[in-house]
Amino acid sequence: MALLAVAATTIGCTQQQKWNHEEKKALREMLKEYRQMLYLQDLTDEEFVIFTDEVAGDIELAYPIYAEFIEVPAVGDTVDMFVVMQIVDEINADAHNMRHLYPYHYLVAEGILPAKLSHKQQREFYKCFAQKVNSYYLSEVEFLQDVLTSTTNNSAITQMQQQCAADLFDWVIVVDEVDVVKE
Repeated sequence: MALLAVAATTIGCTQQQKWNHEEKKALREMLKEYRQMLYLQDLTDEEFVIFTDEVAGDIELAYPIYAEFIEVPAVGDTVDMFVVMQIVDEINADAHNMRHLYPYHYLVAEGILPAKLSHKQQREFYKCFAQKVNSYYLSEVEFLQDVLTSTTNNSAITQMQQQCAADLFDWVIVVDEVDVVKE
């Protein structure tokens, strides 16, 4: 009988550690706010659901008790960290996810790619771009740092994009020189 009481107590404590449906739903609602991030904007609805499921699962593993998660100082920063970690993991797992970091419509607007490329041509571009990124950067962290700090048109990333566009589509970027005159 005593053994049964200990087992029931253990099972009861284990069940308390799991998140209930409402707690999981609240976390997923919080994650919907991230939909506007550049990488996440370009995901299909199905891809975004998979992405948020993976982030939510990682958070649930790290914080098995919902009350402890909610009480974490700067809980929003904690969620930010898990979202960024998932993005880095996805880039690591499949470099073709570059299309989410650098969406086609963005590259057309920046003058990197010509408009009206077929899906096959876009896939060729992203494959070329991913190969250049993988051979240039030693780690995903190094790549991500460059993405976050790159502000010039002459960044290594932009040069890789331009090289792939030129190699695949004979698309040449012409930059007019600007003379700076001091008065």
